[in-house]
Amino acid sequence: MPMQVDDLKANRRGFMTGVMYGLLAAIGFATGIPAFLYMSARPKEDKQSQWVDAGELSNLPVGSPREISFRRNRTDGWMIRSEKDVAWVIKNDDASVTAFSPWCTHLGCAYRWDSVRSQFNCPCHGSAFSKTGEVISGPAPRPLDRYDVKLEGKRVWLGMTQKPERPLL
Repeated sequence: MPMQVDDLKANRRGFMTGVMYGLLAAIGFATGIPAFLYMSARPKEDKQSQWVDAGELSNLPVGSPREISFRRNRTDGWMIRSEKDVAWVIKNDDASVTAFSPWCTHLGCAYRWDSVRSQFNCPCHGSAFSKTGEVISGPAPRPLDRYDVKLEGKRVWLGMTQKPERPLL
């Protein structure tokens, strides 16, 4: 018995439906596997040390803050960025080193050292800090943030910043 026109249309429709479902499955598979791997894979561990070389100890004058710049590599998931960073570094009388973050603790403005007044001054809202980082005046709620510091031979190494405890009133 010869095929009817309706039978051919049904077979063609069934074939096209199967092709479309097959293409949708292939697209879903092609995008789903990479998405699953991205979501379930662990990001790279930071193989770089958190410590950065900030220069030679002999280049720092005793008792006078000096602004130094250095490069720090930061790992953010799979992306590694090299960023310029800055610190105010003071070589103390006992040859120890103190390093401060360059941002005011009030609203994050960059402060400067005023050698005439022997204090750090923030130009944005008038906060002033002593050479030890303590608040002298202004709206700053806490002392300056400090970098972890270690000395290895003649080199100064800076770690991450630490926020000091807020003084009890």
